[in-house]
Amino acid sequence: MTKGTTLTERDAESPEPATQHLLSYPRFLLTVAWRATEGTWVFYAWMTLLTAIALVGANAWAQQMASGMAVTALTDHVSWGLYIANFTFLVGLAAGGVMMVVPAYLYEDHDMHDVVIIGELLAVAALIMALAFVIVDLGRPDRFWHMMPFIGRFHWPVSMLSWDVLVLNGYLLLNLHVSGYLIYMRYLGRRPNPRWYVPFVFLSIVWAFSIHTVTAFLYSGLGGRPFWNSALLAPRFLASAFVTGPAFIVLVLQVIPKFSKFRVPEGAVQRLLSIMRVTVLINLFMLASELFTLFYGGGAHAASGIYLFFGLHGHAELVPWIWTAVTFNIFAAIVLLTPALYRSRAVLNTALVLTFIGVWIEKGMGLIVPGFIPSTLHEIVPYLPSTVEWKVCAGIWAAGLAVFTLALKFGLQAMTGELRAPGAPALDGDVAGAALTTTEETAQ
Repeated sequence: MTKGTTLTERDAESPEPATQHLLSYPRFLLTVAWRATEGTWVFYAWMTLLTAIALVGANAWAQQMASGMAVTALTDHVSWGLYIANFTFLVGLAAGGVMMVVPAYLYEDHDMHDVVIIGELLAVAALIMALAFVIVDLGRPDRFWHMMPFIGRFHWPVSMLSWDVLVLNGYLLLNLHVSGYLIYMRYLGRRPNPRWYVPFVFLSIVWAFSIHTVTAFLYSGLGGRPFWNSALLAPRFLASAFVTGPAFIVLVLQVIPKFSKFRVPEGAVQRLLSIMRVTVLINLFMLASELFTLFYGGGAHAASGIYLFFGLHGHAELVPWIWTAVTFNIFAAIVLLTPALYRSRAVLNTALVLTFIGVWIEKGMGLIVPGFIPSTLHEIVPYLPSTVEWKVCAGIWAAGLAVFTLALKFGLQAMTGELRAPGAPALDGDVAGAALTTTEETAQ
């Protein structure tokens, strides 16, 4: 093969029989399952910790299943709480993964090409956790089939919940296909065929915006909840998603070189930080705009905002939460915009962790619970999560992090050549999840 031969032509020169593909895929799954139990003592300690927390959560969910939702702090007045707060945040975290895909594919950022697989795997893990929070919030998960198209009482297209089910599961399948296909091709030592994944990548970019937009419409379309009746809710969701996604990925990119042979380009980290310097300000600006609308005009519709930020009629359960979130987000913005501060890796990482927590509070408990207070009967029924709810949430987060850890392990091993089929050729030292034809090859 000459130097100018394209990837598609190279594959055509050495076709692999379909039967070999059929035999290699079960072998690939067995290899992945076997390697899931291999690792250093750090890997074993981490997975043991996550497994223990996940089992605690599973036990708490079993208590909830046996005793009913009475073991939670949810009531008829506040029917959505910590579970749906985490669901909302995780949908944004999944959408935030597109911040790696956009520069890599639309702007041909080669540094982002090398690490784009990480964003796709994060989206998969985040969506699995988000769907798990929906299941535990149902109370009767055996009725989950009602949310399945053509099987249950789906009420599509009238119900916004049905739209949410479609876009979330669609986005999960897109990311599973793209990341799974790329990893499997690397396992075989073959260049991925762009026709089998590039169209899905571009579709996932549009789909990423839709998942958080539809989730926002699910809230803002409830006319009886004035706290959510804002045209700015969907843009606020997207802005916060593009803060948490890059923040989490930057932290992960710093850990990866310590525990794997995968080398992260510094340009990818700097690109994500550049994105965050813009999105963290947009997030704060949109919050300020909402506060002006709530408090300057006054009126009964401002009661939820007053309860959240200052307390109402002696009830101030969420006041410490929201002011903590605002403080964390402002601190992160100051660090990201001050070169003398963000050059210190310790200060930068602290800012990333704090803005992650801040947005989790703001778009979680700070958004969901105030929408129910005061109730439609103008009653104030306070809500703070019970111990069972905290345990269930911790268990789901631990299970999701375990999924992300294993997916990351296999994905990075495939990219570095450590996970290869017997006799599979090397791929010229590539460590990228996006194996497009190079500019030089295309030109020739």
